[in-house]
Amino acid sequence: MPKKVLITETILRDAHQSQAATRMSIDDMLPATALLDKVGYYSLEMWGGATFDSCLRFLNEDPWERLRVLRKAMPNTKFQMLLRGQNILGYKHYADDVVDKFVEMSIKNGINIIRIFDALNDTRNMQRAMQACKKYGGITEACISYTTSPVHTREYFINLAAELEKMGADVIAIKDMANLLLPYEAYELVKGMKAKIKVPIHLHTHNTSGTGDMTYLKAIEAGVDIVDTALSPLGNGTSQPATEPLVATLKGTPYDTGLSLELLSEIAVHFRKVADKLKKDGFLNEKVLQVDVNALIYQVPGGMLSNLISQLKEQNASDKYLQVLEEVPRVRKDLGYPPLVTPTSQIVGTQAVLNVIMGERYKMVTKETRGLIKGEYGRLPAEPDPATVKKILGDEKRIDYRPADAIKPEYEKYKEEIREYYEQEEDVLSYALFPQVALNYFKYRQAKKYGADNILGDKKNLIHPV
Repeated sequence: MPKKVLITETILRDAHQSQAATRMSIDDMLPATALLDKVGYYSLEMWGGATFDSCLRFLNEDPWERLRVLRKAMPNTKFQMLLRGQNILGYKHYADDVVDKFVEMSIKNGINIIRIFDALNDTRNMQRAMQACKKYGGITEACISYTTSPVHTREYFINLAAELEKMGADVIAIKDMANLLLPYEAYELVKGMKAKIKVPIHLHTHNTSGTGDMTYLKAIEAGVDIVDTALSPLGNGTSQPATEPLVATLKGTPYDTGLSLELLSEIAVHFRKVADKLKKDGFLNEKVLQVDVNALIYQVPGGMLSNLISQLKEQNASDKYLQVLEEVPRVRKDLGYPPLVTPTSQIVGTQAVLNVIMGERYKMVTKETRGLIKGEYGRLPAEPDPATVKKILGDEKRIDYRPADAIKPEYEKYKEEIREYYEQEEDVLSYALFPQVALNYFKYRQAKKYGADNILGDKKNLIHPV
């Protein structure tokens, strides 16, 4: 029987990460919190992803304080965050003690739901974060990174969902980061999962290729429980499908969300001003709203496309853009079909650029490509091309164990390293994830505390040199 569809709102996290380089500040958010708290969302995604880095690096904000302030302002709404498994919010694997402490402090400071994913769908890299989330009383949303390839079949994802449910997931999320999940496949995938698992299914997509709304509609008809949307001022395009049109579409049907269109419209008035400010400051470009079919043809997420353009421009090789786009799927196949999501999207994209510019494939290899093929990021979805392995690794052996098994406990070491700046336990975690960026912020915070802004001068230029 059809039932009410639940909505997770992404305006405070993925919406501005996808469209405006994660530059929305706490001051942009606070005026809307009272109304957001009244909506009745399933959850509000407002932390994790790139917000942590951006707070410290660009906004001179403590991300932990942002979480605490928002929690106080919105006591009635479940808060959700995105966590990269053993990578936490960084770009490398961390020791288990750091993962445990990060999850503990996230929940202690106000997070209710942790969406945990691994770029390779290696469940070993998700297990520790999932266990910690359960231990500290959070809702564990285990995530499937959706992609398409000969090995990423419907059955592959259904079996992965069943495995994550057995590992203790309270909710299974389908994370379609590149907007590759098309409407009718979404219907079949959700139907197949519903037949095999009992926990709720939460679908996340973007509207990069213009198919997101239709994907949601078909998934809803198949019985999906929760979907991610973004309020219209920062909805659609490279962001999530907009909240208001979906709420209006489902109104009066058995799937009715029960959310007030009038209230959402009132909140949108505020965020329209925020979007205008982000546009004026040069962070929001109209191009992010254009339909980009390259996402479907080359399976390249929007953010990765802009990164490729930037790399080629730096090398004075913009004319090789199409060649690089065609090389991306070849590199991905050689490396065992990794899903293209952080950090694998950057690894595959950079290697494709190098292959084209050098005129010989794998003549020059990044340390990240070497690490990926060696197994330092986890188990690849498929066996990589033997000739490519030989060319990159020579006679060096690949590893088959969970990468974090080789990392000794490191929390106390990080704590000792920031002794002169330590003010709260959360500082250790900020430093562990982004050492130099966090130190810069700690220096700024210390100077501000002791009234030394006049000594620092223009703190933004000094503390965060571009």
